[in-house]
Amino acid sequence: MTDTLIIQKAREELSAKTFGVTEQFLKIHEVVYENGKPKIARVDTEKEDGTAIVYFPVNDEIFYLAIYVDTIPEVSVRHVNTESYNSVYFQAVSEVYSFDELSKMTELKSTGGRNKGDKRGGNVLWKRSSIFFEPNPEADEFEDKLKKLLDFLEQDKTGIAILIDKANGHIQVASSFHNGNTMLGGHYLDKKIIKRMSNLNLAIYFDLYADGKFYTD
Repeated sequence: MTDTLIIQKAREELSAKTFGVTEQFLKIHEVVYENGKPKIARVDTEKEDGTAIVYFPVNDEIFYLAIYVDTIPEVSVRHVNTESYNSVYFQAVSEVYSFDELSKMTELKSTGGRNKGDKRGGNVLWKRSSIFFEPNPEADEFEDKLKKLLDFLEQDKTGIAILIDKANGHIQVASSFHNGNTMLGGHYLDKKIIKRMSNLNLAIYFDLYADGKFYTD
């Protein structure tokens, strides 16, 4: 199945506002439009049960409006909610090693990094070098992002162990939730994920933010 019909049904929900969440959310926020249509950040069709998730970016925010669409037995909207912006990545930081030296500790290709002494802003300089790996920067649920990051890191367990030992390598999470009614929800680590992280000797750090406007109803 192509994404066309899934996107069509999701966009129709934005107009029809069949679900209360859609109506309440669009009273306080606007989705981003592109060429006269609601812009799509991503269509997630990776769920085993056939559920698709259409992510709509929100004006002046980094979280998403997420519309859940059944694709079996027919394409129809089942649920609407907000989805937090989630950045999930592995980072190593050092006062001793340069970015190039950190890069050579693993066979994995980094997403980016910096050197000690690089400009941070104005006349302020970074005091440490760093390297980070974020294989899944697109709109997605936290749990899926963490699984994909571990899949990536497990391709070079030896290199990751060196970065952990020599440069405080760890997983970093930054999430922005919609603070519609102060009930933000949260992230979940199941036993399999905890075991995989333990096998890599990984720590995980969370930066959590509540953004956006309160619901009026």
